[in-house]
Amino acid sequence: MKLDAHTIAQSSAFMTQYGPSRRAVLLGLAACSALRPTTSSARSLCDEPASDNGPTFSQTGPRAEAFGIKEGFPVADPLLRGQPGEPLDMKYRVGAFSHFDDQYRTRRVARAAAPWCFAYAVTDVRYRYKGADQTIEDYLARHPVTGLLIAKDQTILQERYQYGRSDRDRLFSGSMAKSITGLLVGLAVADGSIRSADDAVQGYVPELQGTEYGKTALRDLLHMSSGVKFGEEANGDQDLDRLWGGMVLGHRSWIDRLLGRGGAQRSTIDTISAFTQRIAPAGTEFHYSSMEPAVLGLVVERATGRTLSDYLHEKVWSQIGTEADGAWLVNAQGSEVAWTFFGAALRDYARLGRLLAHDGKWEGRQIIPAQWMIEATTTRPSDRYLSPGVSGPQALGYGYLMWLLPGSGRQFVLLGGYGHRIFIDPTAKLIMVQTGVDGSIDQSDEPARLWAAVVSKFGR
Repeated sequence: MKLDAHTIAQSSAFMTQYGPSRRAVLLGLAACSALRPTTSSARSLCDEPASDNGPTFSQTGPRAEAFGIKEGFPVADPLLRGQPGEPLDMKYRVGAFSHFDDQYRTRRVARAAAPWCFAYAVTDVRYRYKGADQTIEDYLARHPVTGLLIAKDQTILQERYQYGRSDRDRLFSGSMAKSITGLLVGLAVADGSIRSADDAVQGYVPELQGTEYGKTALRDLLHMSSGVKFGEEANGDQDLDRLWGGMVLGHRSWIDRLLGRGGAQRSTIDTISAFTQRIAPAGTEFHYSSMEPAVLGLVVERATGRTLSDYLHEKVWSQIGTEADGAWLVNAQGSEVAWTFFGAALRDYARLGRLLAHDGKWEGRQIIPAQWMIEATTTRPSDRYLSPGVSGPQALGYGYLMWLLPGSGRQFVLLGGYGHRIFIDPTAKLIMVQTGVDGSIDQSDEPARLWAAVVSKFGR
C-alpha cells in the first residue's frame, strides 16, 4: 500500500547527491545587531504528561565531546565574529542551532493565542538495519540528533531529545525553511495577493523587469527549474556565497570585506539581477538552488505587503495551536532569509507536519487549499522530469519546494542538511520530525529505514 522499506532507504543516495549542499560560512565581516530581542527558550503551554508517557531528555548524545559537552555546548563560534552562519567548529553546533536567534537579527513568529496539544501514547518502534533488529535507543546512540518526534495524527508515539536540548528550545530547520516559503506562496495565491503561480516574477517585483529571474514563472521557481545558472549541486558553494554575501549581509563582495578592501553595499535586487545566464528553458530541468525560494520570498513580501514572519503567523502559526514563538533570520534589508534559518520548537514542527498530513486542513478548517497541497506534493504529466524514480528507481521527486518519496503511496518530506527533516504520510496521517547537528545523518540510509518501519507498523 505504501513505500517499501528497501525503496525508501535507497532514496538516501539521491538525497546525498542532489539534496541541500553545505553552506560555505563567510568569515571576518561586521557583526549583526538584534532586530528585536528574542529568547531561545520556547515556553511550553501544554500540560506535561507523566514522565513515563511523554518526552524523554538526555544530557548527552553520540560524540558528545566533539559537540562541546565539556564546555556546556557553547553557542557562539568566534570564527563567525557575529555573522549568521553555520558553525565551522562542530563543538558550537548544538548550542548555535538552538540559540541562533539570541545571536543574530531575527523576527518573531508569534505563537497561537491558545495551544492545541498532542496526546501521548508512547509506543515501541523497531526496525531492521544491517541485518539486526534496532530500537529508537539504538538509533539515537548512533546519530547526532537533537530532537526526534514520531506522531500519528493527534498522538505522539515517541518524543526524544539529546545533548541537553528540550521541548523549550527553538531548533534550527536548515533548508526545511524552503518548504515553508513554498506554502506561503500557495497562501498568497489563495487570498488573491498572487494572481497565479504561472505569473512571472517581474509582475510583482518591477525592479527585476527583463532579468532572467524576473522573466521566470513562479511555478518554475517552486519546482527549482528556473533554468537560471546557480551552482549549488556539484560546483561548490560559490554562488551560494554570492547569494549569502549580497542578500543576507548586504555586501557587494564578501572577499573584498575579508581582505579589507571595502566594497559598495549591495541590495537584494542587485544580488538577484547578477545571475544572468540561462542554461536551460524554464520548466524543463531540476537544479537545486537556494536562489529560487529567495526570489519567491521577495515576491510574497511584495505581493502581500507583509513580512514573511507576520504572514506565516497570520495564516498558519496562529491557526494550528503552536505553543511557542518561532524565529526567522532577517537579511541586511530586514527581510526574512527565505531559504534557511527558521527555528521552532519540535512539537510545533510536528503541528506543521500534521497540518500538511491533512492536506492543509486543521480541525475541520481548511488553512491551506487542499488543491495547492495536492499540486505541491505530486507531479503533473507535463512535469515528468520532477517525478520520483525518473533518475533511477529510488530517486526522490520534487514538488513545490518539497521532496517527493518514491513508491505507490503519496509521501513527501521537508528536508534540510545536518539531518533536519519532516517525513509525512497523508494517508496514514503519520509524521516524523528530526533535527540534527551533523551531515553524517544525511549520508546514512538509516533515517529512511526507520521511517519505512513507522509506515509499515502504523500506516493503517
